[in-house]
Amino acid sequence: MRDRITRRDFLDGMALAIVAGLAPRDLLASAPSAYPPSLTGLRGQTERAFGPMHRMVFDGESHRLKGLKIEERYDAIVVGAGISGLAAAHFYRRRHGADSRILILDSLDDFGGHARRNEFEVDGRTLVGYGGSESIQSPQAMYSEVAKALLHELGVEVERFERYFQGGLYPGLGLSRAHFFDRDRFGEDRLVTGDPTDWVDDDLARERRNARTLEAFIGDFPLPEAARARLLEVWGSRRVTLEAKGGIEARRAYLARTPYATFLREDWGLDPLSIACLEQRTLDFFAAPISRIAALDVAYYGYPGFQGIGLGIDLSQVPEMADRYIHHFPDGNASLARLLVRALVPDAIPGSTMEDIVTARADYARLDRPGQPVRLRLDASAVRVVNTWPGVAVGYVGHADGKLRRVQAKHVVLACFNAAVPRILAGLSPSQSAALSACVRLPLVYTNVAVRNWHPWVKLGVHEIFGVSSFHSRVKLDYPVSMGDYECPTAPDQPMVIHMVHVPMADGVPGDGRADSRAARARMLAMRFEDYEAAARRDLARMLGPGGFDADRDIAAITVNRWSHGYAYGGGSLYESPEAAERLQAQARKPLGAVSIANSDAGWSAYAHSAIDQAHRSVADLA
Repeated sequence: MRDRITRRDFLDGMALAIVAGLAPRDLLASAPSAYPPSLTGLRGQTERAFGPMHRMVFDGESHRLKGLKIEERYDAIVVGAGISGLAAAHFYRRRHGADSRILILDSLDDFGGHARRNEFEVDGRTLVGYGGSESIQSPQAMYSEVAKALLHELGVEVERFERYFQGGLYPGLGLSRAHFFDRDRFGEDRLVTGDPTDWVDDDLARERRNARTLEAFIGDFPLPEAARARLLEVWGSRRVTLEAKGGIEARRAYLARTPYATFLREDWGLDPLSIACLEQRTLDFFAAPISRIAALDVAYYGYPGFQGIGLGIDLSQVPEMADRYIHHFPDGNASLARLLVRALVPDAIPGSTMEDIVTARADYARLDRPGQPVRLRLDASAVRVVNTWPGVAVGYVGHADGKLRRVQAKHVVLACFNAAVPRILAGLSPSQSAALSACVRLPLVYTNVAVRNWHPWVKLGVHEIFGVSSFHSRVKLDYPVSMGDYECPTAPDQPMVIHMVHVPMADGVPGDGRADSRAARARMLAMRFEDYEAAARRDLARMLGPGGFDADRDIAAITVNRWSHGYAYGGGSLYESPEAAERLQAQARKPLGAVSIANSDAGWSAYAHSAIDQAHRSVADLA
């Protein structure tokens, strides 16, 4: 039976518009905001964006294009205006000519996909934050020559981030990382500062962390003395060697099929409360708890417990660990999307450099105008794609009026969620449909809270907090990046964006990680904006209250970026072998007629460089 919660959630998320006097039925029929980045409340993937697809999935709604007149014709239609779709349009023009006529469709009311920009006006100051894809991950180690070349074409010189990223700001104020233990799980609310441990994607060198010794840090955890001793042993000793399993390959095989939580319990002998101290540590990077991730997978990223096993892992050679995590625009990878839009539709975003893109205001009215070579149409869900002769027919539903329209192109690139492709692309084989459906995205929520000052953080001596068992697993002051005319907050009395990460988890769902992700998504969609707002206020009050934080006084605005289909599915050795994963990926992304498949999904990788590489490959497939 269809769960109606998503409909209710959508209506609850429209509270601000309703208060302003716009009834829900009128909002449904109205155009999107003239400037989407400034909207607060529930953002990201809303029911307005996914309504047409959800009606197909849950209500059995279908769309027929036969007999429907063709309203527009193009050389190429790209479904999806995320980084992959925008890059595909860019690569198509390079291959087929700058005069190629291209239509880009996207179901969201803003371009960029998961690379989402949030803006706030607080006490006369403009704040810019990232609501999704956050940084150029390890550009030297992970970016292909194709992806590096695209960055260069867009004017992005990654070495410039060395001077734009103000890495000395928070250490210079004496701030450190901290763990927060909440009273619901640990009997008391306690903030433990001076975290000396390594984290994936670290922007701070060890000597700048204002860290305490591991013994002092763990010694302040609200745990029984024996539990603290065991945790200290996991972090600092080589007691567990797994020699009884056999040689190194046997040990690797064991760790590849053993969840990290099981490894900690059975091989290290940790009790449930001690394991709880690490349960959420993987959420921000993997979007999954340690019970759903193989021990071998986390071993490659410096998680504790592997010091004595001799796996032969050199962390300095792990791509994600090779570069400091500083290649960050103030709005994250939304600036990459904006640079691509500037290249495709020059009139829509003024300027010419990677610096001026930060403060350039996009003119959304110029994205979709007759006569221009590239048109970017938002609030439009592709619902049917059919290879015809010649070319491809595409049916889409405009959210403003709910009307089905038909457009035609020589080629189509599906840069949307790969799991949605079997729903819209006619003629797929059962095996390819199954392979596409195997890419089940992981849900996550990025909440940005604009506050009037950040004195409580300085008083408590922290700039980032790991919520050990809180609703939000990560709570942090925004990355300190000043570029072009944009100046990041540098004084505690200035407004600041607090970035908060929540990853929903399923409770004991049988099956593989895909079933867990679907169950976690259902839990996410059961929450209204008011629920997310209350959780943000509660966590901030508990964590920062001793520093003088008052939610009613200090919070100026909240934007909840809900990604019910967030990180691209990354597989993992618990659920399939690398060989099986590669076969599924190859089967899934095969072109069909004049239709090719892109998106980071096609590489099972939640990175911007994967989105770019798959876009490039998809355009080549059309040839």
